[in-house]
Amino acid sequence: MEDLEQLRLEIDQTDEEIVRLLNKRAQIVLKVGKAKEKLNLGYYDPSRENAVYERLQKLNQGPFGNEALKSVFREIMSASLALEHPLKVAYFGPKATFTHLACMKRFGLSAQFIPVRGIEDVFGEVERDLAQYGVVPVENSTEGIVSHTLDMFIDSELKICGEILLPISHNLLSKSDHIAQITKIYSHRQPIAQTRRWLRDNLPDVDIIEVASTAKAAELAAEDPESAAIASDLAAQLYDLKILKQRIEDNVNNVTRFLIIAQKHACPTGKDKTSLMFAIKDKVGALHDMLQAFARYNVNLTKIESRPSKKKVWEYIFYVDTQGHIDDSEVKSALEELQSQALFVKFLGSYPQGELG
Repeated sequence: MEDLEQLRLEIDQTDEEIVRLLNKRAQIVLKVGKAKEKLNLGYYDPSRENAVYERLQKLNQGPFGNEALKSVFREIMSASLALEHPLKVAYFGPKATFTHLACMKRFGLSAQFIPVRGIEDVFGEVERDLAQYGVVPVENSTEGIVSHTLDMFIDSELKICGEILLPISHNLLSKSDHIAQITKIYSHRQPIAQTRRWLRDNLPDVDIIEVASTAKAAELAAEDPESAAIASDLAAQLYDLKILKQRIEDNVNNVTRFLIIAQKHACPTGKDKTSLMFAIKDKVGALHDMLQAFARYNVNLTKIESRPSKKKVWEYIFYVDTQGHIDDSEVKSALEELQSQALFVKFLGSYPQGELG
């Protein structure tokens, strides 16, 4: 018992030192905020955030794990940003959706999150400077692209300044204690599609009702004990629901990619992506000619997606993700060559590559 008390005393002393150092860090942060204000610089810098994480993880010798270290410093930096300037982030809401979870993963709990009703509203909040950043879903590893997000970039001048990769796990939530009591299930169309096989095998006779969001599904399930919702752990907490079954997604490698949009793109980090869109001339081999520009300058394409232009029948716009930053000479040269051949090219942003975890 004496050894245990001594160890607890050492923990208390260490905690006291952590608090002292956190406040010392906060005082420096306030000075940084004033310096940024004088230089007219933005308060949040995704490239700086990534550099901090990488440096700390290289310094870490354990036993404290790197993912736990990143989570702790995410909250430290989130609280620090709140000291400098209230960080407002608009997202495709409502609360407890997976987009909300993605926001908390990236910006920490001290940011001010603004839920809005649609993807176009997220763009609108950032365009009108009502939020510094917006978060929107762009694709899911199981169900594919979110076309409405891509279409928004055709007319918007906002830039992509970051991406968030969020592993998606679906749960069956209800007020009921037993799955056998469930007569209907609510959820958004994406989770319904991503759990189709599990629903068929386990609840084949239950009515599946599509609603606007997983949060709305949880709200409806909270009102009816014979119903359930397919939603997140956070939805279970917020709506006081029981988790009848965890991880009911058909594909365990289920990941959704979200884009962070802002007025400006991010500075280079050495591990970046660049997104753009272009339209091609209507001739044989036109797309092949466009893509040759990237091959000539050894720029790796990680994604290409086509969407109707909505201005002319059978005219398409291509969305491309490449490795590298717009400031890299190879990427810049490839885009210059592309511009000389395409009907138009629009740069959508360069930003740090997202990481799972």
